[in-house]
This record gives sequence, C-alpha cells and structure tokens, in this order.
Amino acid sequence: MIENLQDFTAGLPALLQWVGVMLAAAIPFVESYFGSVIGVVAGMNPVVAVLAAVVGNVASMVLVVLSADRLRARRGVQPVDQLSPRKQRLRRMLDRFGVPGVSLLGQTVLPSQITSGALVAFGASTRGVIGWQVLSIVLWGVAFGVLAVLGVDLLQASA
Repeated sequence: MIENLQDFTAGLPALLQWVGVMLAAAIPFVESYFGSVIGVVAGMNPVVAVLAAVVGNVASMVLVVLSADRLRARRGVQPVDQLSPRKQRLRRMLDRFGVPGVSLLGQTVLPSQITSGALVAFGASTRGVIGWQVLSIVLWGVAFGVLAVLGVDLLQASA
C-alpha cells in the first residue's frame, strides 16, 4: 500500500505532490510518519513533505475528535465494563499515562484517529486531546521525515 501511495504521489505534477502526501497522511496507519516518508522518497523537499503529512494527519484526526465529541454529548461516557477488551486496554492506558502519554506513545500501537476518538469518548477534554495529538503528529512526522532523508542520502551515497 505504501508503495502504491508513493507511486501515486510521484506521478502527480510537482506542484500537486503535497496534496498527494496530505491525502495519504489522512489515512489511518499511514499518518504523518509514513506520509513524510512517502513525500521524501517521491523527491519532495523534506520540509514540504513533513508539513503536508502533518496537515493531512491533523485534519483527519480533528474530524474524528469532533465527531467523537458530538457522539459523547449524545450518548454519554460508557462504563468500563461495557467496553471491548481492546477499548478496556486503551482506557487503562489513559488512566495510567493520561492524555499526554497516550497521545505521544499511542501511535506506536494505534493510529491517531482511533486513539484520539477513543480518548474523547472516554471523557477526555476535546481541546486537550487535539493539542496533544497535534504535538504527537508533528513529532512523529518530523522524526520519520529525518529518517527518510538520512535513508535516501545513504542510498544515494552508496550508488
């Protein structure tokens, strides 16, 4: 899938490649980290690639958070014993690490869209979740963008 997204992005005119990266990064499990890599490997300026990936990921995450907030307002917060085992695990992580910990580390397990939606559904502050998720998305996007640049440079040096 990542290779198809790279081909799609690289096939766009140079001025529109950032749109391809934004669209790719809006997809759960691609996110800002793989979106940054897609852009760098497609030959984009790394700063533009990371920025486009972050914007795409943040846009989709905010959409999910606002939807979860509306749903929570209508239904209320579910009791823990009515949650699926996966959601119970996420709830325990929230209780243990708080919104900052789950936001910063949660992307190693689940996409930001799923994590942020669940945090809001559990009763966490919508503004707090958005703030910490944006920070997390930026950090992960920059980290993977730097790694992609180093990898591309390494491949070019060995060729």
